[in-house]
Amino acid sequence: MRADDPADAGDRPHPHPLGTRELFDALATGDPEDHLRLEEILAGLSRQVFGMLLFVSTVPAFIPIPGVGGAIGGPLTVLVGVHLLVGMRKLWLPRFIARRGPRRASLQAFQRTIGPWLTRLERVVKPRLTAIIEHRAAAMFTGLLLVLLGILLALPIPFTNYPFGILLLVYAFALLERDGGLMLVCWAVGIAAIVVFGVLSGALASAATQWIGGLFA
Repeated sequence: MRADDPADAGDRPHPHPLGTRELFDALATGDPEDHLRLEEILAGLSRQVFGMLLFVSTVPAFIPIPGVGGAIGGPLTVLVGVHLLVGMRKLWLPRFIARRGPRRASLQAFQRTIGPWLTRLERVVKPRLTAIIEHRAAAMFTGLLLVLLGILLALPIPFTNYPFGILLLVYAFALLERDGGLMLVCWAVGIAAIVVFGVLSGALASAATQWIGGLFA
């Protein structure tokens, strides 16, 4: 994956395009006590910006503290999904979200846990069937699935943080590397997850009922 040059980068050359794993390793390198702002993490990215935000949004899902992953990663996933669903080309983040982000220590812990799997995944992903990523209707469908998966991640459904986190991580890879073939797999697994955890369990209906009830409370 290649990041666009920042505005102040001038004509400095980029001898090698950064892969997703290399870019994440760069973010994880440094003082563990540093806090990284989302606006800094996403600066200089163009069409890959939604994939990178989704990638970062999966990190809390792997924090072994009940409720934390869903409360943080769920709304961010929904935000990415809404952008794709309405066809936005540029990312808009509320200021209070843009100025927040993960501690570098969390990224380093995530790197130790998931790093080997990221390396294996990066060996098989590549740009292909790019219409699945770039076509407006396909992007809207991806956005709809991400909205529903984000809602499910945010709900207190037992033992689902890791499965949803892994699935969303693969979605992020598909977006970052423009791999339409991988996205088709994500669609299939995402639909199955929504049916099993959302529809059959009644979780989505319960969430919708509570939301509608809150509007008229």
